[in-house]
Amino acid sequence: MEKIKVGIVGSAGYTGGELLRVLIYHPQVEIVFAHSASNAGNKVYEVHNDLFGDTELTFGSALSDAIDVLFLCVGHGDAKKFLDSNQIADHIKIIDLSQDYRLRANNTYQTKAFVYGLPELNREQIKKADYIANPGCFATNIQLALLPLAANGFLPDQVHVNATTGSTGAGQKPGATTHFSWRNNNLSAYKSFEHQHLQEISESLDQLQAGFLPQSESSLLDRAAEKINFVPQRGDFTRGIFSAIYVDIALSEQEAYALYENYYASHPFTHVSRKNIDLKQVVNTNKSIIHLEKHGNKLLILNVIDNLLKGASGQAVQNMNLMFGLDEKAGLNLKSVGF
Repeated sequence: MEKIKVGIVGSAGYTGGELLRVLIYHPQVEIVFAHSASNAGNKVYEVHNDLFGDTELTFGSALSDAIDVLFLCVGHGDAKKFLDSNQIADHIKIIDLSQDYRLRANNTYQTKAFVYGLPELNREQIKKADYIANPGCFATNIQLALLPLAANGFLPDQVHVNATTGSTGAGQKPGATTHFSWRNNNLSAYKSFEHQHLQEISESLDQLQAGFLPQSESSLLDRAAEKINFVPQRGDFTRGIFSAIYVDIALSEQEAYALYENYYASHPFTHVSRKNIDLKQVVNTNKSIIHLEKHGNKLLILNVIDNLLKGASGQAVQNMNLMFGLDEKAGLNLKSVGF
């Protein structure tokens, strides 16, 4: 099989860097270009210093049609601007890591709809897709924690979510709440009950459990917030998301485990652990690890992922593998950081 020819736009940022780290060693990939107008002419390792000795690839400002798939590792709003201002050849598949095409109301480009790229939800559609909207990091974590319940019609009227993300979740552009002196030894909540990822989460859950999303004249975000009580937090660590979710449900703990283990039996990156879990188990991997506990009528669902891999670039490669008929795990045999 000929290698898949890849182009990356936004390759100097965090998700672009993670994508390069994975694809440089992907056995079926050739990176044709790593686009970055601000770094054109510089070696990739001059920005992503850990790649020194791994590649001699140079950033460029030119695009090429001699690729099979284009990854858009750009900021929210910038993917649409890029596609509107650049003609992309029909044969090129697109995987967008921004939020621009995730929602059903605005998921079309050149008459083709973007498929929402959560493999544990839409694997068969992803295999046939030309365009993929890669899910958000919080959205990936929370959906994976809830999909088995939704698939069996067990989601209750209210879902309670507390989830903490590392500083890389805010992107590479520095800000007051990403500065080391502020973030270190600190913890804060933000966008409580109104985080934008609630929208894609609610659409996916409603896809499996019809009627979960309220129907009204309110905005999608407001309707999602009626059902999902989400408090996001900024953590004092670099990468990863730890979520603690609880719902009132009649299932026993054993019934819940059976439900989750059955749902994820055919999905190679999502694992159900009967022992308690921690964030270090998944950092630097494409894994999601879920743990369940029953406390009275409440089912506690814990989930951990790496926000830059399973929550972004690793999942994007997983989607690429599915789109091109490769082993879903190709290039993604990544090991956790340990201790």
